[in-house]
Amino acid sequence: MHTRVHAARAYIARGLAAFAFAALTFTFIGLASDPARSEPKDIKWGTGPVGSSGGKALVVLANMLAKQMPELRITVLPYPGAVGTVKGFATGEIDGFYGSDVALKELASDSGRFKGFKSHIKVQPVQSFWCYTLDVGLAIKASNRDTIKNWGDLTGKNVYTGPLPFDTRLQLENALAAAGVKHVYKQVDLSTAGSQLNSGSIDAMIIYAAGGKTPPPWIAEASLAVDWAALNPSPKEVAELKAKGFNIVHANPADFHKKNAYVKTVDLTPTFWGFDLGLKVSTDEMYKMLNIIDKNSDELAKLDPSFREIGGGQMAKFEHDTLEATWKLVPIHPGLAKYLKEKGQWDSKWDANVAKATM
Repeated sequence: MHTRVHAARAYIARGLAAFAFAALTFTFIGLASDPARSEPKDIKWGTGPVGSSGGKALVVLANMLAKQMPELRITVLPYPGAVGTVKGFATGEIDGFYGSDVALKELASDSGRFKGFKSHIKVQPVQSFWCYTLDVGLAIKASNRDTIKNWGDLTGKNVYTGPLPFDTRLQLENALAAAGVKHVYKQVDLSTAGSQLNSGSIDAMIIYAAGGKTPPPWIAEASLAVDWAALNPSPKEVAELKAKGFNIVHANPADFHKKNAYVKTVDLTPTFWGFDLGLKVSTDEMYKMLNIIDKNSDELAKLDPSFREIGGGQMAKFEHDTLEATWKLVPIHPGLAKYLKEKGQWDSKWDANVAKATM
């Protein structure tokens, strides 16, 4: 048997609000011709667009799972933004989503992009696998460092905080608001962000990296178009952010793979991210999957360094630490509960929010 990976249709051309939208299916050809085996369970799994951290990471994860769990046939479906995958899951269009704590907080509070959405929910989203943080910050054209020295200097200026559907954009917008920065959001195509910054059409753009170390592919493209420098918040702004619940991590500028760093550290604010499956995947299937991911986490991290936060035997603790912040937002998959109990990383206070297994 061998893995079959094929591209399905492409939706929505590149443009102002357009993204490459393709499906990749991961399965084994031999399964279809073996009468002794049952047909694999189809799993349609949404993720971010091509060129994003999530788009790349789920392809790597699905390819590994196709080899280890032939009973599942996973189709990877890129969406314009992760929030669309949460809504697609909740309305029954897909079986798995790309979820962040930012989106789940809105869903739980019936606010923001999920205002009035509860009446449309057919399938309750659950949290089943947290895989990394995306740590968010800002960059300016390097030649503007003398005039733009902190976030407050962006007041009244054009800032590209990311594509409208991106949760990383919302995290950055919320952080800027918490620091009292009244910028002007300017929408540009993700693929032209670097050239727009270079031309002066925008004065700053979003940057982010998984675990503070692994930037998405599009930032490498932007770095070819502009010599950018990270723009860190001032000490006063950092204090304001922390007072309003935003954590700050200090990333190594070398991890952005630029010739000139300009700063000693890149100050970023993290969000939690996961690839979540619902109760169509049974308790035992989810438990098996999590153990497979755990066992292969170092290999995953080699293929995509975004997964480094769950490598080296850290996965169970990473799930535990994330649930400390997210357990009240949506129910927890019983397969994740089983995995964490076995690993000694379960907190009994979470028992009340474990989803009831249907299979």
